[in-house]
Amino acid sequence: MSDTGEEWQVARRRKGAARKSKSLQVPSICSQEQLDIGKTVKRIRDTVSELRCEEFWNEWKKAGSAALSKLLENRDNEAPADQLGSKELECVCYGLGSFSSCVSARFQLAMLLLLLDAEQIPLKDCSVYDPAFSSGERSVLRELGLTVLAENEEGKCLATKPTLFYLMHCGKALYNNLLWKNWSVQRLPLMIIIGNSFNGMMDRTLEREFKRDYSYITQAVSVCEERQLPCPSRLIDVFSDTAVITFPTGSLNRLPQSTWAEPPEPQYQHCSDLEIIQRETQS
Repeated sequence: MSDTGEEWQVARRRKGAARKSKSLQVPSICSQEQLDIGKTVKRIRDTVSELRCEEFWNEWKKAGSAALSKLLENRDNEAPADQLGSKELECVCYGLGSFSSCVSARFQLAMLLLLLDAEQIPLKDCSVYDPAFSSGERSVLRELGLTVLAENEEGKCLATKPTLFYLMHCGKALYNNLLWKNWSVQRLPLMIIIGNSFNGMMDRTLEREFKRDYSYITQAVSVCEERQLPCPSRLIDVFSDTAVITFPTGSLNRLPQSTWAEPPEPQYQHCSDLEIIQRETQS
């Protein structure tokens, strides 16, 4: 009881401020003792059932379905005839955190499972990664049917088909890396992000530093569409400041062509607190 209470107190102190990526958490319980896979799976499924009865879930479902339908409609307008009407949706989830010991992370995982079911995205077509996952948690995710990535991509995932990116309270660098990797008029419209509002990120950061360190988010703010998602007061620390973010082709085409020319990979040499765990490099 005390551990859970402490989690929520910490979350409340951060309310209204930019949260650090849950990827910075170190799994304590799971690393010290064997995780009960069956019990943890049941707890997650119970949480799914709990969320399904929440009124705000219907609003999330409508917003997600509307964004995906619009994305697929725009894709079909430009796709070859033999691909029309094909969903072929994928999902990528980064930064869930240690869901076996963190209440917030468990609720966020349950919401991911609800979204996958609502949009008929096969569980195997959802890839998940967080450096904080213990071996037991990776087994739980596989038991649920999800695909666990072996490599830390730092968010640099290329969307080759319509893809839902589920990034709850992740570090700004992860969002920035994802945008950089897909920085083209062809790739960005394939993406739907459910995660922290870009406008909210900017509001909580010094403008000069934000433009310097997170240039892709800075540029995306002017061309993306954000739909804020509702959050009940009792789950404010779990789902606050969450939006559905899309990239309409028409808006992207209004930017000068120079916007897309050889975008440099982000380096973050000025960031003392990067909010994500970077992959280990061979020395």
